[in-house]
Amino acid sequence: MASIPGTKLYDFYEKNYNELGPVWSISLPFFRMVQGDSPELVEHVLKNNFWAYEKGPVVRDCFSDLFGKGIFTADGSDWKWQRKMASHIFNVRAFREYTNDIFVAEGQKMLAYLGKAADEGTPIDFHALMLHFTLDSFGAVSFGESFGCMDDIESEVDFAVAFDDLAAITFDRLMDPAWKIRERFTSVGKKVTDDRNLVRDHAFRIIEKRRADGYHKSKKDLLQLFMEAKDDEGKPLPDEYLVDIILTFTIAGRDTTAQALSWMFYLINRDGTDKEIMRTLIKEVDEVLEGKLPTYESHKQQKYADACFHEALRIFPVVPRNLKLCVQDDILPDGTKIYAGECFSWSSYVMGRSEAIWGPDAREYKPSRWLQGQKFSQGKFNSFNAGPRVCLGMNFAILEALTVIGMILQKFELTLVDSGKLPPHGVSITMPMMEGLPMKVTRRKAVVAI
Repeated sequence: MASIPGTKLYDFYEKNYNELGPVWSISLPFFRMVQGDSPELVEHVLKNNFWAYEKGPVVRDCFSDLFGKGIFTADGSDWKWQRKMASHIFNVRAFREYTNDIFVAEGQKMLAYLGKAADEGTPIDFHALMLHFTLDSFGAVSFGESFGCMDDIESEVDFAVAFDDLAAITFDRLMDPAWKIRERFTSVGKKVTDDRNLVRDHAFRIIEKRRADGYHKSKKDLLQLFMEAKDDEGKPLPDEYLVDIILTFTIAGRDTTAQALSWMFYLINRDGTDKEIMRTLIKEVDEVLEGKLPTYESHKQQKYADACFHEALRIFPVVPRNLKLCVQDDILPDGTKIYAGECFSWSSYVMGRSEAIWGPDAREYKPSRWLQGQKFSQGKFNSFNAGPRVCLGMNFAILEALTVIGMILQKFELTLVDSGKLPPHGVSITMPMMEGLPMKVTRRKAVVAI
């Protein structure tokens, strides 16, 4: 698998699915991986027999330079404790505050940037804009400070560049058992060290600033919750652990919404998509918001926007492939035996395009499939994971996305610079657009002023 070009990795999985069926395996000396791309198997591993599967030491080792002991790679009691602590910032009361105080405030900077681009007739990189927006928003929500991305949208943010490079390198390690040797004797090793130092130093500065400034708000943010927490011996958590937590939640808070929105705006505007989809979406935005700013209450009425967002995640899931380690001998629902020490893998990317799972129109961007009264199982739609590890920030991501959709489409029309080109995607933990998403911006006519 290490020899497969990164951009062809998911094509490889889809080819095997079509030729071998939903269940196949790779066996090497001292290693076996079972690939199971069916709703029944995914639900069994992630939900029904959850405790028989873990992230495991291989995943922790591969991602150690980025996530350390953060929740992404944690298992057992450590994972459970981190999840419980973080759940305190994901509630309805907090969501109302996020919409009014953060999403809309950062959104105003986004609208100003889009307005300037429309007036000057210059195209924008929509993907970069979304990544800037979500990183600043999540920083404000979780750590009490913006990363400053939206203050200078045209400029690259060193933290974000290093973070993305490190995410791609650590993901590559999963496909290369000899990654430690390769990195030691190539320039990749130095790059890992440089990127790791940059992102961790930035996280350390966030912690030091909080200690120096103190915290004076009534409601604790994510950083404050963990800074005030104690370990089993009653001692404060070490700074290295706090950094792990900051970096882990950063990728979750930034990439899900930004990438899903980027793929959504691509899918709606690409050649072959029914133009009625965008007209219906704009009509809903106008009727629900009536020219006003989005609120927590208004987002619940954006049913069609919600369907558009979920449909994009079905076709282009933010985490296209995942892996678990079996820690107890098990028999999968189809009869396949998997033993402790072997791996189970699944691809949301492959499953989202499967006609056997989604019907003959699986490759068609069709938001209406989410509005027919049917609730899809977590095994069938697992872009937010499933079972006890279902994405903690799922509702946060949806709220943020619908706020962005509403604010943009009230005022602007966005079209692709090249509607016939599929944006090449990177191979990383998530599914970023390698070359961004160039779009043209025009002001809508007869828009009610905000």
